[in-house]
Formats: sequence, C-alpha cells, structure tokens
Amino acid sequence: MSVLITGGAGYIGSHTVLYFLDKGEDVVVLDSLEKGHKQALLDGVTFYQGSIHDEALLSDIFQKHTIEAVVHFAASSLVGESVEKPLDYYENNVIGSHTLVKQMVKHEVKHIVFSSTAATYGEPKNIPIKETDPTIPTNPYGETKLAMEKMFRWCDAAYGLKSVCLRYFNAAGADPDGRIGEDHTPESHLIPIVLQVALGQREQVQIFGEDYDTKDGSCIRDYIHVMDLAEAHYLALEKLRRDNTTSIYNLGNGKGFTVKEVIETCREVTGHEIPAVVSERRAGDPATLIASAEQANQELGWQPRYPELKTIVEHAWKWHVANPTGYDKEIAVNKR
Repeated sequence: MSVLITGGAGYIGSHTVLYFLDKGEDVVVLDSLEKGHKQALLDGVTFYQGSIHDEALLSDIFQKHTIEAVVHFAASSLVGESVEKPLDYYENNVIGSHTLVKQMVKHEVKHIVFSSTAATYGEPKNIPIKETDPTIPTNPYGETKLAMEKMFRWCDAAYGLKSVCLRYFNAAGADPDGRIGEDHTPESHLIPIVLQVALGQREQVQIFGEDYDTKDGSCIRDYIHVMDLAEAHYLALEKLRRDNTTSIYNLGNGKGFTVKEVIETCREVTGHEIPAVVSERRAGDPATLIASAEQANQELGWQPRYPELKTIVEHAWKWHVANPTGYDKEIAVNKR
C-alpha cells in the first residue's frame, strides 16, 4: 500500500515525504515543479511530474499503485497574490482539488489528509484561535482552502471519503540533519528573508509596522517547525487508519513571537548584525495570530518537538549556509 503526496516537492510537502520515508511508508509523489524542487526528494522516491488537473495522469497513478491514502499539499498559497489573482486561486486550489478527489472516489481511495491554513479564520475573534472559532476568510487563499474543507465534509456524507484537515500557522525551519530546506522564488517567509540578509543577499529586512498593541509594537505570529508539521500529517493519517473519522485540527506552538524577536534571534544564531528598517503596516495584517493546538495534542497525540524559536532558526540557518542559493540543479544535496 502506498501514500500519494501531491505537492510533495514543495517546502512542507518535501519534509513530509522525508518524514514518511523515515517511518517506513511507501510514498508516491506528484508535483508540477512550478514551485517545488525535485532536488528536495530523496533518491529512489517514486515521482510523477504533472498537475492535479490532469485526470489521465491521476487515473494512471491510481491504477499503477495501490494508493491507500492521499496527503494533499498541491495548491497556490500566497495571500497577496490571491487577492490580485482570485480566479487563478479558485482554478488551482478548488478545481484542481475537485479533480483529484473525483479520481479518488472513482478509484475508491477513502482517506485524505489536507493541507489547510489559519487563513480560514480571517481576523481572529479570540487568541489563541480554536477550531470552533468563526471561519470568515479575508482573502481568496483562505476562502479556497475553506471551500475544500466544506467539500470534504459533503464527500464524507456522500462517498465515505474521510478527511483530516490541518490548519497550520507559520511553517519555518528545515530538516535538522540538513538534508532539505526552504527555497521559494520569490521568498515571502520572514525567517528565510532575515537569513538572506545575514548571507548578504539582501541589504536589510523590513518590519511592517511597530505600532501594534504588542510588547514591542511588531506583529506576533505562531511559528511551527516544518518537521513538526510533517509529523502531524503522519499522525493524522494514523488516526484515519485507526478511527476512520473526519476531523479538523489547528497546528501551532500555542505561543507567539514578534517580528523583532525573530530578527533578534536570527542575529544571535548567525552572528550577523542584520539591519532592519520599519515600514508602514501592511493592509490586513492582524496584530496577533496564535493557535490553540490542544485538540491536536489530545486527539492526534501531537506535541511539537522543536517549539523553541532559536532551534527553528538554527535548523533553517544550517541549511541556508550549506545551500546559499537554494537547490542547485547541478549539485545533489539530498543524499540520505
């Protein structure tokens, strides 16, 4: 039996592939490589390059492999871009996922672990955010992810397709052994942007607003180590195997760090000054986003192994120092 991981060459997807392989799972990866990197996959992984929109390819994969479950990452995921290109986000995230699920139903694959997002909540009404809080997205990215969550509920009722949707907060860090890491073009995540300044690839880092109602005036976010996310996807699959029930969980550390704290931690880890400048607030940036992961702790048995911000930054820095330009197509950096 195999697990199909869509978007498995992306940042979180590739770390999840790595974790599943270390757990002895047989993994099949589907990725378009529009944003993912084949170099992020270990040698010998069964890999298909293609889109979740390609029904013929999906059918071929389900016919060639005995797929027990799908872990679904393939999606567009930039909030700002989703506001500028909402039709693209509905096309990629909703229609693409619909095509995938249609093939799952056709081939009687009954389990899916879905990569959702804290963006389903929109402006939080409570801190920490709980799964029972209102879901009122403020951008098309969050809307498309929420649409998929709702579709899975209806597919459970109609076809017996059981799902676990994981709403996670700010993914960060890298494989502790340095085998794979984070490489986006353009980079939009805070920690790698700060580390790029330390590497001399940027002159400075911007702090968007320092007049928020927080301890130092900058925004607070909940950072979760990417390998902790990977483990959560594995535990979600184990729960589907065990209980065969549809569920939704938040994933986060349950505590937040300000932008200034992140920058200061990066200075400490790298030994670099890392110049920072304050800019205007970005529209729509909430002051504080922190998850309550109590439900995942209780029902999945999930507990972050790397909750400390310094550890998260250290693992990220280790990979960036070894791979300052990201995944080099001429150099194999993913040997096990």
